[in-house]
Amino acid sequence: MALRPPRRQPQAQAARLASLERLRIACLVPSLTETLFALGLGPSVVARTGFCIHPREARRVPKVGGTKTPDLARLRALAPTHLVVNVDENRLEDVAAAREFVPHVVVTHPLAPDDNVALFAMLGEAFACRPRAAMLAERFMAGMEEAIAGVRGLRRERALYLIWRDPWMTVARDTYVSASLALAGWDTVPARSSVRYPVVAEDDAAWDDAQRILLSTEPFTFRARDAAAMQKRRGRPAALVNGEWTSWYGARAGEGLRALAAFRATTARESPP
Repeated sequence: MALRPPRRQPQAQAARLASLERLRIACLVPSLTETLFALGLGPSVVARTGFCIHPREARRVPKVGGTKTPDLARLRALAPTHLVVNVDENRLEDVAAAREFVPHVVVTHPLAPDDNVALFAMLGEAFACRPRAAMLAERFMAGMEEAIAGVRGLRRERALYLIWRDPWMTVARDTYVSASLALAGWDTVPARSSVRYPVVAEDDAAWDDAQRILLSTEPFTFRARDAAAMQKRRGRPAALVNGEWTSWYGARAGEGLRALAAFRATTARESPP
């Protein structure tokens, strides 16, 4: 059984959540911890994961383990009134256990860049910060439009986007990461997958189908030397990509798309015709 977000945030429920006299928010999603601070909710954030490092002020918030390995006892001790989670980032069993002692759980699941608008609206309703949420949505739309304009006219490329090694793993096209790459003109391979984060065997057709191989800086910390070795080994262009550009929805999304589009344009100029 998969963790699922609600189809919509009921107005009555959102109003009830926001009416609490004192918010104590725990967040198990790095990009959303940053977004909560951008919404002016930093003073109410009482727990984060060790991967929640943006903004710098967030590092003063107590840590409760990782996105997939939260310390539930520590989380309980911090007595949050709200827990913010994500379908892809967090495990169903951990969220189910946290529901036993956290009154309100906010589940998110953006699947494409333009889902950020609805994400901001949901958080704005849930935590009574609609003006700031609207400002973030406007800023995001400007960034996304700039990114789209920046790659307009570029020839699309098939790309194998690696997120892990031992085994090699990539992203399916129904993920937020793949949708971000598509916006920048990279169509991820394989084109079809029965799982959202497929393993890529050494003899997988995706290696040959890809016109370019992209290695992400997260969740596995690939480095420039890994991209250089991959290019030599596979005989096709390979490059290191900042994983925050492709996977961090929320407050950083517009900036990330602009950077991703600029990087895409640079690789296009460097590629042979």
